[in-house]
This record gives sequence, structure tokens and C-alpha cells, in this order.
Amino acid sequence: MPRGPRIAPGGLIYHVFNRSAGKMHMFRKDADYVAFERVMLEAHERHPIRILSYCILSNHWHFVVWPREDGELSAFFRWLANTHAMRWRVAHRTVGYGHLYQGRFKSFPVQRDEHLLTVLRYVERNPLSAGLVRRAEAWRWGSLRARRDGRPELREMLSPWPVDGPADWESHVSAALTAKEVERMEVSMRRSRPFGRDRWVKQTVQRLGMEYTVRGEGRPRKNVE
Repeated sequence: MPRGPRIAPGGLIYHVFNRSAGKMHMFRKDADYVAFERVMLEAHERHPIRILSYCILSNHWHFVVWPREDGELSAFFRWLANTHAMRWRVAHRTVGYGHLYQGRFKSFPVQRDEHLLTVLRYVERNPLSAGLVRRAEAWRWGSLRARRDGRPELREMLSPWPVDGPADWESHVSAALTAKEVERMEVSMRRSRPFGRDRWVKQTVQRLGMEYTVRGEGRPRKNVE
């Protein structure tokens, strides 16, 4: 059965993520991360989408992006994932070994208010949540570090946010997310459900035809007579 078209009109903000097939560690050493950054910069030159944040971990990555035009999101991430997978297989001498990624990337729209700050914070504190660092800004492979002292080309790639964050953003990122914030994020990631206030989610679902993201999970219950 053919896959449906990606629903990602320009003007909305999206959290985008993808994982390796079988939880394989795609990024095993610094050179692997640097190679991905190189592909990321090339993808941005070809498809200059607004990147608000990103984080690269051993077997997955996250981005928060703000495309201007319809189709921009798919063009950027299709080129990014396909090119990275091809070059990774060549570099690791595993051409023909199957898919590097578990599938095409996943995404969901994010409301442009404090909900966006929650998503940005979630993405940039991922290494801390995973126990890889003691402070989120210590992780080298993400926008939190790049914004402060990353290579010039990485800083230039990042776009300004459409909302104001706390003055001490790094401390805010390192503070723990609430259980409710984590739960809502996980639901949106699992179901591609828009992330925002209830009214905005309802409007976005109707506008984009995403009713499937808010239906009850699991199989419908059978009527027992």
C-alpha cells in the first residue's frame, strides 16, 4: 500500500525526528557526528529551511524547524536522511546491508507560544535526559552548544526563535521537565499529534485533516450483546 503524502504546509513549526533501524548506533565516534553535521549544512544550503534547534544522539536525531513554503520540510529532511544514509554506508563499508533508518522521518506541528519553548527545551536537553552529560550545554552535538561556541557555519545555520525564551536558557534547559510535559510530548511523538493548547490542536487537526492523531489508541471495542 503506498504511503500517504506528508502533511506539512509552510508557516507552521514542526518537531521532526528519526531513528536508526534496530536502534543501531549510527554515531559511534566524533567523526560520525562531524560527518552528519557536514550533510546537515549541505542540506541547508540546498533547502534553506529555518532551523530553530537540533540535537544528534547515537541512534537518533531531533530538529525543530519553521518552513516558509509547502514542501520545504520534506525536501530538506528527505535529502538529509538519504544523503547521510548513503555516505554512512560507504564510510563504514556496509553498502547493501539494508536501511540505515527505521523509516521516513516523523513530525508534528507545534503551537507558536510556550508550547514551542517546551519542545525546544525537550530537544536540547535530550542528552541530559539520557544521562550522557551532567549539564545539557556540555553536549557537543546540538544547537544548545552550537549557539554558544559552535563553528561559525553552525551558528549561522540557526534561525531566531519567533518567541522569547527565559534569559538564562541553558539553566532552564537543564531543569527537569514535568511529568505532564513529558507525557504530552511522548503522545505527540508517537501519534504525530499537534502539540499546543486544546483549541489550537483541534483547529490544526481539522485544518490539516489529522483526525487520526486524536482518535483513541488501540483497536475499537466490540459490542457484546
